[in-house]
Amino acid sequence: MATLKEAYEQMGADYSDVLKRLMNDALVTRFATKFLDDASFDALKEALEAGDAKQAFMAAHTLKGVCSNLGFTNLYEPVYQITETLRGGSLEGSDVLFPQVEAEYNKTVEALKSAL
Repeated sequence: MATLKEAYEQMGADYSDVLKRLMNDALVTRFATKFLDDASFDALKEALEAGDAKQAFMAAHTLKGVCSNLGFTNLYEPVYQITETLRGGSLEGSDVLFPQVEAEYNKTVEALKSAL
C-alpha cells in the first residue's frame, strides 16, 4: 500500500502544496477520501453524453475547484481546459478534451485507492 504522498507523486500532483494549504496529513487524507465519493466527474460525463452544456459546465467548474483545493494539478489542467471550453455554453471541443479529463481522473482515483 502506498502512502498518500506517494499516491500524489504517482498521479503527478503536488502533495507539499496541498499540505501547506490544509496544514496536516489527517486533513489531506480526509479530503482526498471524500474526493473518491465526489459526484462531479460523473455529472460531467452524464451532462456531456446528454448534450447539456450548462450542466457540463457546472460539473466541470465544481471538479476544477475540488482539484485546485486538493492539489491535483495533473487533473486540474485538463479540467480547467474543458471548463473554459464549456463556459461559452457550447459543447464544441469537449469531445476532444473529455478523454484527457477522464484519463487523469482515472489515474487520480487509482493512485488514491492505492493509498487510502
